Order: sequence, then C-alpha cells, then structure tokens
Amino acid sequence: MIETPKTKKVSHSPLKYLPERTQNPRSNGITMVMDKGLSLRQAEDLVSASGKYVDFIKLGFGTSLVSNNVKEKIKLYQDNNINVYVGGTLFEAFVIRNQFQAYVDYVSELGLKSCEVSDGSITLNHEKKCEYISILSKNFTVLSEVGSKEEGVIIHPQRWIKMMEAELKAGSFKVIAEARESGTVGIFHKNGSAHALLINRIVNKVKLENIIWETPQKSQQAYFIKLFGSNVNLGNIAVDDVIPTETLRLGLRGDTFFAFLPPELKTEI
Repeated sequence: MIETPKTKKVSHSPLKYLPERTQNPRSNGITMVMDKGLSLRQAEDLVSASGKYVDFIKLGFGTSLVSNNVKEKIKLYQDNNINVYVGGTLFEAFVIRNQFQAYVDYVSELGLKSCEVSDGSITLNHEKKCEYISILSKNFTVLSEVGSKEEGVIIHPQRWIKMMEAELKAGSFKVIAEARESGTVGIFHKNGSAHALLINRIVNKVKLENIIWETPQKSQQAYFIKLFGSNVNLGNIAVDDVIPTETLRLGLRGDTFFAFLPPELKTEI
C-alpha cells in the first residue's frame, strides 16, 4: 500500500519566487501519466527523462491486454518508485462480464499494487461500486473515478460530491474527476473549457488533496494550477507533457508565468 508521509517541500533552483513542490513520495502535487501502449524502450526513455516527476502511470483503458512486455514495463516503473495500474475501462470490461475475481487475479499476476475502479462506460449501482472499492482496498491502493465518459451526460454537482465522499469512505486513496483522454467530458465542456461551477462546488465539500483532476490539455492543466496552486493533483498527462506540465507548476511557462510572482514583479521593467 502507498504510504502518505508528512508532505515535504523542496526547491532547488537559482531562480527566486518559484513555488515549492512536494517531494516523492507525494500525497499532494501528484502527476498521473497515461501510457497508451509504450514499448519497453519508450518506457525507459520516459523514466530517464522525467520519471522523478511521475507518481502514477495508468496503462490506459485495455492496452495492457494487447501490449508487449507489460510485466517488464511494470517492473521498470515500480523500480523507479512509480505506481502503476491498469485503466478503469479494463476493470469495467471484467465486471460487465461477471469476472471480478478474474480481474483481481489478473492485476495480482501482473504484480500491481494499485488499481482503478470506475463506471464511466457501464451502468454500475453505486453501492456495488463502493463494495468493489472496499474489497480491493484491502490489498491494493485504489483510485476511483467519478463521472461519465459519454458526451452530454450531466451529473448534478451534489451527486458528484456524494459519490466522491462515499468512495473515499469505502477506501479510495484518491478520487479521479473524469475528463477522458480528450478532456471534453465530465469536469469539462465539449470545447474543453472547465465546468467552473461544478468544480467549485466539489471543492467546497471534498478536500482538494483527495482529488485527481484529469487534465489532458495544456489549458486545463494551467487552469487548475492557477486556481489551486502548483501542488494540485493532475491526471491523464501525456507522456510528452510531463516536463511541460512541471514547468507549468513552477511558473516557467507563459500560461502560468505570473501566477507565483509577488505583486511588485508584475509590473513593467
């Protein structure tokens, strides 16, 4: 299981006024990355280039069933202190076929210590979903996802809140706010802009540190960083966007350049 020690903050830079980032192993400021079928060599490159900024890697949707060298890749990630899990869509694929125990056997055989419980594609009674979370949390670190993957499906903010609260109580380490890899559903409108009212209502009731916001688009990453700070939990980050996302967190990119500067420096030079 993942331990969540007292947060440590570090800043090693010649630049002043950079926000302090949490240090591994992080419970806040998490970056969850989507691996959609990387080769073992590509995974090695990811770890070499940006592994220290990655906390979770999701083997997206059902890619772990059809990718080569999956076990070797998982071991590589785990050896570099990165938590790995298979996508929630795969969990749903097992559940809808009445193969929950086969799912448990599958993730165990892969040597995974984390898993995702979601219902973005199937209709799953929420009490049953929480039961799955409770069962899995006895042996795995569970991330549960709230929200539909279908365009046009509207979930009332109060329903989002109740589901998140119930799933955390059932044993989820974090709840993931759905946006898909496209960033056009769930907490975002079809055009990729944020459902600001929904987001604000959620954080009024659910602790910010307990939420991972799926933010595949740069504008979405910048939105949450400016709204909640550099140590907001972000998910569905593309492999090539790990370093760029870290620069957004530090105000080293145009989109967040002024976010962390003191007022006296926000004037014309």
